Amino acid sequence: MAMLGKRRPANPKKLPKRHSSPVSPSDEPGVMVTRLAHDGRGVARDAEGKTLFIDRALPGERVSVAVHRSRKRFDEAHVREWLVTSPERNAPACPHYERCGGCNLQHLALDAQRRHKSEVLVDQLARQGLSLPGEPMILASESLGYRRRARIGVKVDAQGRVHLGFRERNSHHLVDIATCPVLVPELNELLPSLLECLGQLQSPRLVGHVEVVAGDTQAAVVIRQLRDDPVDWLRWQRWADVRNVAMGRLVGRDDPRLEWYGSTPDLGYTLISRDHRLRLAFSPGDFLQVNAEVNQQMVSLALDWLQPASTDRVIDLFAGVGNFTLALAPHVAEVIGIEGSPDMVARLKGNAQDNGLNNIEARQADLGQALELGSLPDLVVMDPPRDGAEAVCQTLGGQPVPRILYVSCDPATLARDAAHLVHAGYHITRAAVADMFVQTAHLESMLLFERG
Repeated sequence: MAMLGKRRPANPKKLPKRHSSPVSPSDEPGVMVTRLAHDGRGVARDAEGKTLFIDRALPGERVSVAVHRSRKRFDEAHVREWLVTSPERNAPACPHYERCGGCNLQHLALDAQRRHKSEVLVDQLARQGLSLPGEPMILASESLGYRRRARIGVKVDAQGRVHLGFRERNSHHLVDIATCPVLVPELNELLPSLLECLGQLQSPRLVGHVEVVAGDTQAAVVIRQLRDDPVDWLRWQRWADVRNVAMGRLVGRDDPRLEWYGSTPDLGYTLISRDHRLRLAFSPGDFLQVNAEVNQQMVSLALDWLQPASTDRVIDLFAGVGNFTLALAPHVAEVIGIEGSPDMVARLKGNAQDNGLNNIEARQADLGQALELGSLPDLVVMDPPRDGAEAVCQTLGGQPVPRILYVSCDPATLARDAAHLVHAGYHITRAAVADMFVQTAHLESMLLFERG
């Protein structure tokens, strides 16, 4: 999860040799940044007209840059000096921002971040020949303290020093993180003591990463151990007792199983579905929307757009632990939640039972393949991973489903899949951008498709 909302570094074996050469047109100093790329980097052209992608540069800024990676069609650069700065430049809240590769838009004002994300969605759809009926809605939360889950890397260097943090920008190296302002406070407060505990282990090299997650009433920490070390496991248990957090571990290189210290924690979150208050249990390995406030807004908007009726039959694809399945169930005749992970299917069944919802059927299926819908549903909801749902949309293209809600975490695959539906006779009638990962270029979006 620590990689969400940022570009993964390229394989260093495949990269051209790095160099640092200044770029400056002959008639005036620096280059003018004209726009933002989809990943949040500034875009400019050098004196010869070659495209530059410039880290941390903003539209309207004139900057002196140095190229650190040269490609055939474009160069990648960083700023040596700001000659003219944008009025939308923001002072980053995080002390690690200059090195950490996580929140790559903290230097841009919040309104401008969200405007950029809307423009990315519109542009990706336009590349498929698609357009929206109007400006997308913006679903937003607090700019900091929102993230309820993260995976944090652990590494021991050649001198034996233990490092805990996220990947450095454009690198595989870790940046030591003493504080992370985007984490919810109860997780952010754990970071210093986590590093302290790692430094006291007799075998810190056996720890691959640490996952932190917060439910409504309890926080949990799960360590990834390459093999068992009973002495270190006792140290972790004492650490958890002092801080009153649930402690788990995944042990082994192949097929590790989650083991808890003491009883299994009661991890869960609350969801409001109109006048129904629901509670969804989850495990650290399950998919979980990291921003609780934005997730609630997405669920509420889904109900507004779909307008479910008491006689409707609904299919929820990529259902997870039941985020949309349970929210729809009190308002319809039946919901079939389909999910690929058997563990999450079991969690979905348990959540339906715990909330007294007997009109939910949970199924496991490979949603990367063609889908058999059975009798035609009235509504379809899908929330796929970044790879999208191309096979599903190709299937739905031949089905006259009245309304389809597509929730996406990747605008490029969303646009690709939307083209299948539109070319088959569906129309995009509503659109929203959900700022799930504030301070990053990553965006969540929602499209409503209607037939006819």
